[in-house]
Amino acid sequence: MGVEFLVTAIVVILVPGTGVLYTLAHGLGRGWRASVLAAVGCTLGILPHIAASIAGLAALLHASALAFQAVKIAGVVYLLFMAWSMLREGGALLVSENREAAPPLRIIGNGIAINVLNPKLSLFFLAFLPQFVPADSTAPTLAMLGLAAVFMLLTFIVFVGYGAFAAATRRHVIGRPAVMRWLRRGFAATFGALGLRLALAER
Repeated sequence: MGVEFLVTAIVVILVPGTGVLYTLAHGLGRGWRASVLAAVGCTLGILPHIAASIAGLAALLHASALAFQAVKIAGVVYLLFMAWSMLREGGALLVSENREAAPPLRIIGNGIAINVLNPKLSLFFLAFLPQFVPADSTAPTLAMLGLAAVFMLLTFIVFVGYGAFAAATRRHVIGRPAVMRWLRRGFAATFGALGLRLALAER
């Protein structure tokens, strides 16, 4: 594993996507603990894509229009649902000092679903991981598993960092409903835009 892989992986992870938005939303809406749970869910959501890529199953999504479209439609619907849940009163971005905690498994489960239902991730790992496996490697599968494990660890660390930042700013927005109203709208619009982007994505 070289410096090139670490730098590339960190840059890819730092780019805000649905997982980052989900983690930020929970950090702002529910605090540090919820943001860590969100980061756990989003990180676990990468695992099926990595497994599919290493097993060669991602090639099916690339070759089969029906399989790709089925996963894509499910992902679009889920992103639009997340946009609606962010926008509605009492949704994920409701900030209150006395707010009832959400069940941990629900936070983790939604984070997993966000990433699992994005077929582009499988194709990304199919193209990304092999580039950093040495040509003379005697066990390329093990090498890709090692790279994938490092990528997941970096993902979790970066997402926890995002969540910590959001949780730290949370106290500054409690009692400012106008700020939270615009934040809810911004997150909802971004989730909606990501859903539209996925809807227009080609294999």
